[in-house]
Amino acid sequence: MNRFVPIAFTYLSLATVPLPAADRLISAEYKSAAQKLIDAALADNNSTARLQYLCDRIGNRLSGSESLERAIEWAAAEMKKAGLTNVQTPPVMVPHWVRGRESAVMLTPNRKPLVMIGLGMSVGTSPEGITGEVVPVKNVDELRSFDREKLAGKIVLFTPLANSPTVETGPSRAAALGAIAMLVHTPHTRGIAYDAGVPKIPAAAVSAEDAMMIDRLVRSGTPVTVRLIMEDHQEPDAQSHNVMGELRGSEKPGEIVVMGGHMDSWDLGQGAQDDGSGMMAALEAVLLIKKLGLQPRRTIRVVFWVNEENGGAGGRAYREMIGDAVKNHVAAIEDDRGAEKPVGFSFGAADQDKRTPNAFQRVVEIGKLLDAIDCGKVTPRGGGGDIRSLAAEGVPAFGKRTVDLHYSDWNHTNADSFDKIVPRDFQLHVASLAVLSYVLADMQERLSEIK
Repeated sequence: MNRFVPIAFTYLSLATVPLPAADRLISAEYKSAAQKLIDAALADNNSTARLQYLCDRIGNRLSGSESLERAIEWAAAEMKKAGLTNVQTPPVMVPHWVRGRESAVMLTPNRKPLVMIGLGMSVGTSPEGITGEVVPVKNVDELRSFDREKLAGKIVLFTPLANSPTVETGPSRAAALGAIAMLVHTPHTRGIAYDAGVPKIPAAAVSAEDAMMIDRLVRSGTPVTVRLIMEDHQEPDAQSHNVMGELRGSEKPGEIVVMGGHMDSWDLGQGAQDDGSGMMAALEAVLLIKKLGLQPRRTIRVVFWVNEENGGAGGRAYREMIGDAVKNHVAAIEDDRGAEKPVGFSFGAADQDKRTPNAFQRVVEIGKLLDAIDCGKVTPRGGGGDIRSLAAEGVPAFGKRTVDLHYSDWNHTNADSFDKIVPRDFQLHVASLAVLSYVLADMQERLSEIK
């Protein structure tokens, strides 16, 4: 999962919004179907089989990699085998960053290998590496307090007290002051972006223990020298593909509820939480609706987007592909916050408070259908990286919310593996996605039509 910048908007206080008559009926109308979906999801002891295959047999799926293309081919075949219609793999050009051999070692005051991982999209070093004295900084403000003479030829280390945005912006800020590399305390890799007109310097993460050790030494007056070797590099953009399939609507097949997650992952772990679980839960949810014979009025389209982690090309390509048909998208749902126990959905669309003041209350009523499994809480500002362009054009957007206890510990690390998946929690994801997507696709009014 990449950083998501929510679309800003303000809702009217729910206390001042009269409850529409349709909302008083929505729970009663869909109570039976919702319970059937919940019961079926919780009884499906094989719901994680596809996710396990993806993790164990294919593994991580970095944009531009052979493993991502194998995953795409497999996913399309699974959709067809399961009976979804209009299965497609539209092409998407994606960045192709390659992680090469990487190492870091402290040379003085004593020799010690450092636990490190290059940050995504980083440039590499020369074959012999780079060596420099380390200058720890607590935050960007402290970095700005140094003049160029102090940092020229040095390696900047953002310590555990550093603000997280330095992961993305730190390399260019350090390079502008003459630094030759940046290290940051963070247990996982993340994508970085270089500012134009500033030298591109290597960027890597080191363990908390190593970062704190270096900080202690330097602040006690003992210089620390580190050698960094990184073969990381960028190759020409590669062709990849989104994957999409549909459960066709019975009355309004041209109106779409799009739901899914992103196919790509970083090249660490297995991409189980980020975002294998999200896309597989979306697929299982739609297949559950199909299995129970609950054919909604509108079409539910499952999409596995590519390149969410280091570019967002899949989401942009989808928006370009649908063209004017964006007006026929009645909702967009993305599950991209890991597979821990879900608690509900975040929800919102641009200018919704002005256009449809009762839409939020309608979604709250839909959420009540999930009260029995405690998965129906609805909060403002919803969406995800892959559906951001849809939300920006007024498509009501939903993001999955979880208890979020350990996701940050696993995310973008070697710990993001299938063994962290709790089957019951995954079943709850399937159940809640199935209920939400089915009701949105079947109810008489579109959310954007609710006044």
